[in-house]
Amino acid sequence: MELLKAARALLKWLLFLLLWSKCDGKESELNHVTCGSLVKLLNTRHNVRLHSHDVKYGSGSGQQSVTGVETADDANSYWQIRGRSDRPCQRGLAIRCGQAVRITHMKTGRNLHTHHFSSPLSNHQEVSAFGEHGEGDNLDLWAVQCDGSHWERDDSVRFRHVGTDVFLTVTGEQYGNPIRGQREVHGMLAANQHNWWRSMEGVFIRPSQEPLRHDEL
Repeated sequence: MELLKAARALLKWLLFLLLWSKCDGKESELNHVTCGSLVKLLNTRHNVRLHSHDVKYGSGSGQQSVTGVETADDANSYWQIRGRSDRPCQRGLAIRCGQAVRITHMKTGRNLHTHHFSSPLSNHQEVSAFGEHGEGDNLDLWAVQCDGSHWERDDSVRFRHVGTDVFLTVTGEQYGNPIRGQREVHGMLAANQHNWWRSMEGVFIRPSQEPLRHDEL
């Protein structure tokens, strides 16, 4: 089973690299984040990108940890924007403000998730990566909060958890070994300066399903 899981993860990563290689590197005329896009998400207050890896929390849920990293070129910071399992979004369509989405970690296939466990450093609500091959449960849903009608690529947005009403947040706490220097990501009930996020590097999908590269290193 572990070998099959690793093979699937490798296949998914190779597909991502294939999509990336077909991009022409020009600035896109597409102004929105769209369903199916692969993006890095930057916390604008702390200048860290949403990140995960196959390192589990030593407390709380014991699920895969989610952190913030300062480096811009870490492959473990890519996430795919997807629709609900019971209401998939059409590939390439712009994500609406208020729409509930799943945010799936590219390399491990687990969804951004939160639940009523305390986070290890700040004692806020733990945020983890959960599920297998992109399928988890109803605590994987996040509503995109933004101005206007759709999620603009260059705008800052908030992600509010559908099940528990917390916002995806970074407040600056740093881990020690084995993930020294990475920031804690957690859920907070208050909307504030610590829970603004902006889409950065990634592959943005047109309605025609043509991938487009967008770099802001």
